Amino acid sequence: MTPRSATTYDALVVGAGFGGLGAAIALAEGGASVCVCESLRYPGGCASTFTRGGARFDAGATLVSGLAKGQLFGDWLAKYSPSTVVDWMDPLVELRTGDFSLEISRDRESLVRSFLAIPGAPARAIRGFFDFQRSIAASLWELFDDPTLLPPFGPRMVGRHAGRALRYLPLLPLLGRSLGEVLASHGLADFRPLRTYVDALCQITVQCSADEAEATFALAAMDYYYRGTGHVRGGVGALADALVSACTQLGAEVKLSNRVTALRRAEDGTWIATTRNGELRARTVVANLLPSALAAMLDSEAHAHAITALRARSSPIENAWGAAMLYAVARPPEGERDDAHHLELVNDASAPFAEGNHVFVSISSALETERAPAGRRVLTMSTHVPLAKLARLGEGTAAYVAEVQNAMRATIAARAPEWHEGLERVLPASPRTFARFVGRPAGAVGGLPRRAGLASYSSLGPSSPLDDVWLVGDSVFPGQSALATAIGGVRTATAITRRLGASVSRAEARDGVASAPVGVVATRA
Repeated sequence: MTPRSATTYDALVVGAGFGGLGAAIALAEGGASVCVCESLRYPGGCASTFTRGGARFDAGATLVSGLAKGQLFGDWLAKYSPSTVVDWMDPLVELRTGDFSLEISRDRESLVRSFLAIPGAPARAIRGFFDFQRSIAASLWELFDDPTLLPPFGPRMVGRHAGRALRYLPLLPLLGRSLGEVLASHGLADFRPLRTYVDALCQITVQCSADEAEATFALAAMDYYYRGTGHVRGGVGALADALVSACTQLGAEVKLSNRVTALRRAEDGTWIATTRNGELRARTVVANLLPSALAAMLDSEAHAHAITALRARSSPIENAWGAAMLYAVARPPEGERDDAHHLELVNDASAPFAEGNHVFVSISSALETERAPAGRRVLTMSTHVPLAKLARLGEGTAAYVAEVQNAMRATIAARAPEWHEGLERVLPASPRTFARFVGRPAGAVGGLPRRAGLASYSSLGPSSPLDDVWLVGDSVFPGQSALATAIGGVRTATAITRRLGASVSRAEARDGVASAPVGVVATRA
């Protein structure tokens, strides 16, 4: 057996998105030696903050859940970055359509009352639906509040789930059904204000409309605003920076601007990564990448079977979404509130919530003076565009994206005229630009749409397409948000820790080694 080099890491994490950072923190907390490589100059991936022309813009994701005490991000911030400030805005989001406006506050009952106040609202049906939704969401969000309940399971966890069986029974009739069907079963199929609200929310959470969305995921997503959701002062990238700080405090190395271009298996079974700044060696690899991006790093002859499988896993992403963006510096309207806030704008509620008809606008706080020139705010404005359509357009892609961005401007002018009038500098970005900003092939965003059907439950645990190579991120369960990807990273780290401990224990027995130098074995053996 080839002796392990002192420079061999227990784990190499490729990509400093929230899935990779979550895995890195959990591995380092367990005593593993960890190196994180990120191709960009800043961490966060799809939830990062970048600088252009002296202004700092959130690249994509802006609102983050799990920031409260006792939740994953909240606990990490308290432990590793107590100076990071979270602003608890209220309302969190204002939904504006041609027919009505709705302030979505931190109080669930306030939202219900808003629907009840609409003339002609079916009060009993609305109450019944929200009571049902709350009970379903509570069962599922408990898994996020205590991620040890998620795979991989140990014997104790199986017992805990058995004791919770009655809580899961209401979920069974929902499997394979859409949220639209659930709304219809409550007599709410034709109550347009609620349908518009859930369609808009589903589009930004489970990445499809209510009629398409798998009911369990969508009902849980409807609780998103009530689960420690807030604005991180300085932009969502400030949260990514805090997690990088946690990694370094735990002894992990974080190498930004250090793209990994290739992975190969060494004779001793470890993995060798070719990076911009030289080669790195690790016993296991965590890839915070889309499956296609991982496939591109592997040797086509040595790993042909895995590459084929990874490319097959990439095909559903081709029917997912990219994003057309407008990043802007704007003069705020007179009397505008000082805190960060978010507008969800719908131009035509009867049309698909994509391609400029539905625009999510995130506006920086007046207190974030480092993000914009004096007296100005920065805005991140996004809409969904179908990747499959982009792939078909070829040379017509640029004209199509420009058309979508013009539709975005029209929606903003119609639904948020006070901000449209103050726009001073607007930077348009296509999915191709977004891909360059966040390192995502084709500019894919948001993970796989959770469309109705049992396929959503086909993979509910950590994903290892090759021995000692693991996938994390929004294409892997639980996916979909910064919190979900981080939790997926934590659960993947649990599986890796067990595997690392077991593999080195076998090596010690074979080689007669009394103790191993790697940290995870010292703490787990």
